[in-house]
Amino acid sequence: MAYNDRFIRACRRQQIDTVPVWYMRQAGRYDPEYRKIKEKYSLLEICRQPELAAQVTLMPVRKLGVDAAILYSDIMNPVASIGIDFDIVKNIGPVIENPIRSAADIDRLTPIDVERDLSHILETIEILDRELEVPLITFAGAPFTIASYLIEGRPSKSYIRTKSMMYGEPELWDKLMYKLGDMVIAYLRAHIKHGGKAFQLFDSWVGALTRQDFERYVWPTVSRIFAELADLDVPKIYFPGVSSGELLPALTTLQADVIGLDWRVSIEEGRRRIGGKFAVQGNLDPYVLTAPMPVIKQYAKDIIDQGVQEPGFIFNLGHGLFPEASLDKLRELTEYVHEYSHQVITGQE
Repeated sequence: MAYNDRFIRACRRQQIDTVPVWYMRQAGRYDPEYRKIKEKYSLLEICRQPELAAQVTLMPVRKLGVDAAILYSDIMNPVASIGIDFDIVKNIGPVIENPIRSAADIDRLTPIDVERDLSHILETIEILDRELEVPLITFAGAPFTIASYLIEGRPSKSYIRTKSMMYGEPELWDKLMYKLGDMVIAYLRAHIKHGGKAFQLFDSWVGALTRQDFERYVWPTVSRIFAELADLDVPKIYFPGVSSGELLPALTTLQADVIGLDWRVSIEEGRRRIGGKFAVQGNLDPYVLTAPMPVIKQYAKDIIDQGVQEPGFIFNLGHGLFPEASLDKLRELTEYVHEYSHQVITGQE
């Protein structure tokens, strides 16, 4: 099989004959084979075993026929290298043993050493670079999203401690964001050096902010990350997470190639808000996958019809897959996206 570069071409808004598709959290608990692996190993234990992490990364590519793989990892992995102790707790998420609450807590954070502390992740990337016939997307958590875990100590719905630092101690906040920005830049640069073919910056929870607060407290660091990685000749994706539609107009000067959209903003409206400069990725509501297949296909058709109106469209979900999703439905959806988009693009309807 020839290398499938459809995803890369779409990121660069080049000509394609079929819309590429991949799914956030596509290596996950909806797959019975993965659930069996999780009976023996935790997420972090899988990440520490490069052969196993590579195997899990490859599973959805082989089972679903997607056009890109995304590294099996977790957005919290790099913080272990800067002095944060954490665990991923079942039914909770990241739990931080030593939360960031003071200037002293920020001062004790050390610069990341990817080669020393995260060599298992780099080895996983190298294995996948040898074995994959589609591009490998690597990723990092964006500084706001990481900071929310570090400050709150665990997932939060209100982000009260996070916003208290932002509003009440802005100098501390800026210092933390700068350090996390440095961490992300070094981490992603190492990924690409070792064989990553694209990267995505996940800002899962930044939609909790107003546009004004995003521009003051988050934009300087996000824009710096993409500016400092601009020399890397790979597609760069920014996903501002759920409920982030109001933030999209703030992104028009970002040095990224692709903006990920959640399902609350249409592809058409998303493109309008970001000024038509970027490829777009999205944006099926993951829970549409609970519907009968004809309903799923109708939603996908509507998204594809908007996506193919301009160059640069990647079909994805508006957020990650959930454990109850159906492997069979995902396989059929992937086939449908390929077949229907090919008909539209080539005029064979």
